[in-house]
Amino acid sequence: MRTLRLLLCAALTLLLVPAARAEAPKPAAAAPSAAAPDAKAPRTRVKNLKITVLSTMLADDQVLGEWGFAAVVEADGHRILFDTGYFPNTVLQNAKALGVELSGVTDVILSHNHDDHTGGLVTLRTELARQNPAALSRAHVGQGIFWSRPRKAGGEGNPMVATRATYEAAGGRFIEHSGPQELAPGVWLTGPVPRIHPERNWSGKGQMQAPQGLVEDNLPEDQSLVIDTEQGLVVVTGCGHAGIINIAEAARKQVRPAPLHAVIGGLHLFRADEKVLAWTGRKLKEMKLGHLMGAHCTGIEAVFRLRELAGLQRSTCVVGAVGASFELGRGLDPLDIAR
Repeated sequence: MRTLRLLLCAALTLLLVPAARAEAPKPAAAAPSAAAPDAKAPRTRVKNLKITVLSTMLADDQVLGEWGFAAVVEADGHRILFDTGYFPNTVLQNAKALGVELSGVTDVILSHNHDDHTGGLVTLRTELARQNPAALSRAHVGQGIFWSRPRKAGGEGNPMVATRATYEAAGGRFIEHSGPQELAPGVWLTGPVPRIHPERNWSGKGQMQAPQGLVEDNLPEDQSLVIDTEQGLVVVTGCGHAGIINIAEAARKQVRPAPLHAVIGGLHLFRADEKVLAWTGRKLKEMKLGHLMGAHCTGIEAVFRLRELAGLQRSTCVVGAVGASFELGRGLDPLDIAR
C-alpha cells in the first residue's frame, strides 16, 4: 500500500511540474527606448496640427515685433509653447492680441539658453498661473542649457542660470533631456542634436564651462520639435543652432524617414554665404521639403534663396511674421505683411 502511494505521488509530481513551469510569469520586457523606436510597432501620427508664431521680428500694427522667437503648437488637442520670445511681455501681449489662449498650456519647450528665446518664461509662468496653477509649469530643456557661459569681461553670460531659480520659485519645474522623447502621440522632442554635418550656425564668440573644461560654446543643448503626420514630418526650430540639415536628418532617424513636410522657425542663416545656402537648399530639396516659414534669425534674403534652391513657391515659402501660421492640410498663412 505504501509503495502504491509513493508511485501515485511521483506520477502526480511529473504531471504538475511542467504545468507550473508553463504558468510561471515571464520577465517583463524592457520599455522601448525613445531614441530607437520600434519600426514595426504601429505609430500614432498627428491628424490635426496648427502652429502660430507669437514672437519674431516682422509684425503689423496689432502686435509687437522683436528679435526673438516663440510659437504655439496645437497637435490633436495637445498644446505646447515653443520658446518664449525676448522681452518679458511680448508673447503675453501678442497672444492676447491674436486671441491665443495660453493659460491652458502646461508644457513649454526652450530650444536653447539665449534670452531671445527664454526672456518671457518667468513672466508667462507668473501671469498665466493666476488663471491656472498648472500653466507653463513644465519646461523641457536640453542637456547643457544650464552650463555656465563666463563672459570675457567677467560675469555670467548664460541667462538661464538666474532664470532657473526664479522659474522654480514660481512653481515651475525643468525637465532636462539628453536624447529624443515623445511628448505626446506623434509629437517628438529631438533633445540635443548630433552634429553630423559641420553646420556652424552659431557666432563662435562665446565659451562654456562643459564637463571637460572651458570650450567653445556651440549650443550643445539646441533642440527642436518634430510632429509626425501622414504628409511627412513637420519641424519647429528656435534658431537651428545645431544646423537645419543635422536637425532634419536626426528627425528622420529618430521618428521615421519621411519627407520633410514643413519647417517652421529660425534657421540662423542670416550670415550664411552662397556656398552654405546652396548646400542647405540642395539637402532640403533632397528631403522633399514642402513648406518653409523662415522666421527670426533665418534672414530675409536667405528665405528667398532657399525658396529658389529647394524648388518652393511663393505660397510654400515665406518670411515668418507674428500671427502667421501653418496648418496641416491648408499650408501657410503668412498674413498680408509677408504674403
